[in-house]
Amino acid sequence: MSSEVVGVEKSHQNTEHHHDHGLKPSFRRNDSLDMESRTFTTSAHASKGPSMTMILHLAFQSIGIVYGDIGTSPLYVYASTFTDGIKHNDDILGVLSLILYTITLLPLVKYVLIVLRANDNGDGGTFALYSLICRYAKVGLIPNQQVEDAQVSNYQLELPKNNRMKRASWLKSKLEKSHFAKLFLLLVTMLGTSMVIGDGIFTPCISVLSSVGGIKEAASSISDGIDLVVGVSIGILICLFMVQRFGTDTVGTEALFADVGHFTVRSIQISMCSVTYPALILAYTGQASFLRRNNDLVSETFYKSIPNPLYWPMFVLAVLASIIASQALISGTFSIIQQSLSLGCFPRVKIVHTSAKYEGQVYIPEINFILMIACVVVTATFKNTTKIGNAYGIAVVFVMTLTSALVVLIMIMIWKTHILLVISYVLIIGSLELVYLCSVLYKFKEGGYLPLAFAVVLMTIMYIWNDVYRRKYYYELDHKISPEKLKEIATGIDLHRMPGLALFYSELVQGIPPIFKHYVANVPALHSVVVFVSIKSLPISKVPLEERFLFRGVEHGELNVFRCVVRYGYTDVRNEQEPFESLLVRRLKAFIADGILASQRVLQDDDKAEETMNGDEVDGVQEGGSNEERLKQEAIGKEMEAFEKALGAGIVHLIGESEVIAGRGAGIVKRVLIDYGYNFLKKNLRQSDKVFDIPHKRMVKVGMTYEL
Repeated sequence: MSSEVVGVEKSHQNTEHHHDHGLKPSFRRNDSLDMESRTFTTSAHASKGPSMTMILHLAFQSIGIVYGDIGTSPLYVYASTFTDGIKHNDDILGVLSLILYTITLLPLVKYVLIVLRANDNGDGGTFALYSLICRYAKVGLIPNQQVEDAQVSNYQLELPKNNRMKRASWLKSKLEKSHFAKLFLLLVTMLGTSMVIGDGIFTPCISVLSSVGGIKEAASSISDGIDLVVGVSIGILICLFMVQRFGTDTVGTEALFADVGHFTVRSIQISMCSVTYPALILAYTGQASFLRRNNDLVSETFYKSIPNPLYWPMFVLAVLASIIASQALISGTFSIIQQSLSLGCFPRVKIVHTSAKYEGQVYIPEINFILMIACVVVTATFKNTTKIGNAYGIAVVFVMTLTSALVVLIMIMIWKTHILLVISYVLIIGSLELVYLCSVLYKFKEGGYLPLAFAVVLMTIMYIWNDVYRRKYYYELDHKISPEKLKEIATGIDLHRMPGLALFYSELVQGIPPIFKHYVANVPALHSVVVFVSIKSLPISKVPLEERFLFRGVEHGELNVFRCVVRYGYTDVRNEQEPFESLLVRRLKAFIADGILASQRVLQDDDKAEETMNGDEVDGVQEGGSNEERLKQEAIGKEMEAFEKALGAGIVHLIGESEVIAGRGAGIVKRVLIDYGYNFLKKNLRQSDKVFDIPHKRMVKVGMTYEL
């Protein structure tokens, strides 16, 4: 039997009462330490939609941040298209037609009208789509799902009710039963993520380089102009990356940047349809008209088409727009790495939240430095937008194609879209993207190899980390400590119980990790109150603070051992304003005060008393009910007293730091993967105690070697 898991902020507990033989109430029981209880809650987070005034305000904000990438495209599109000059005037009209159809079908129809619906509580991206699928179907590769996960207020999906359930259920069943399908889906997500990160390199390069190209007017010769453009571009990029640590306000985008998760679907649709789309159509049409009379100026279409009095104001505006576009992609790169990190698909890196006003604005020092070096190298090597455009094109088209593949799954399984509409999407949008993908791959030797090489390196890192992460979890799951073994360890004559509260951290959600037995075997002393803390990421963007902690008392309550599962979404702040330690202690105290553990102890005492009861003792039943309540209150008082005493003696944090090696008889691939690849990444990246603000003076690291 194990105690109930509860969300400590909830005032109600789903404890079932019924009468056994009409004599006394009893509590619902679980028969396994690994069986998590059900705490049914109602969402307290429902709110009315934003007003039209707020939607219009958000629509204005989204112009700079959401469309910064496509908004700067008129700077370089015609120059990148006609790399060998314009052969015939009709070619201009052909290219203009392709541009108009592409902007209409992809950004407008696909993304704004379709893909935006597939957001995860406001958050988008490849991992957001993957998270949606994981919430609907059991396609995750780590077996840490719990019943309570689906009771988080923003976890449930709004599913349409129609007669297309059979097809959706069939596809869901196929995915859940196929390990290959689960792995392939994860690899597709990793590839999309890698390409988006690559986009975070190429967009700043091509945007800044093309906008600064206007400065060539001040150069005395063409060669001097190119060197000047490259030098100024590198200087701007370095400055842009250097100020990332201070937040987006330092580059003048705080007024516009409110995090994509804060925009509504309607606000983005309004800004696209009323401002961005018409502006792009006018810009490209105007440039095409200019080029029909000035074929020889195609390499500098944007600046040559500007009237002289407006030249330098437009130059400044173009540079500022390119900085905003670059900032948007850099911030997006940080966000998507944060998502992949929380789902166990990226090595540990430092996440810094740079804005107290807006959630979701993060800065990652290690990634920022790598992006800066990569941008400088790409800009200095290629020196023009043509080859960078080839690399940029492959990255963008790959992401679009992978996004479409995930959206089709969502259409069939979650939205249950009519099959004719799904087929239409594949034939129109999918075919267009495949044509573009084939065309950009022709530019492989002319710079197109760069995003693919970068994606291979990044995917290798992500796969190595995720694969060993899963192997470690399965090892702990297979070697977890049973309730009986825990009692045997805790009550052993060689073990000394000393005053204090110990927080033992591990990633195992189901049960007690094997590293605990290793710790007790080497240090035969245990604190009077022990809490096993498991950190868990859910496939949603945010977990409300009041639903974050799940507690229960481990079987054999007299041991004062508790389990705690701390749940985070992939955009949640790990280092909250209130220190993690004090937050956990406060919630644990509330859990004890709620009396769940005491109720279980009273139930055990009643079970023992029931064995001595016979039919002649029915008269004492009513009195027994009041005794039960009295015993419960006494038990709560004793537990709270023991907890306060332990708290007064001090808190120690025990961090499980397992080393992994390939097991005996492992093949060469497995040895390289674990012994060299994973351990190299782990030794050169952030440790787990840095993820949470754990006081170093009260921290003890417990080491153990796992043979995987």
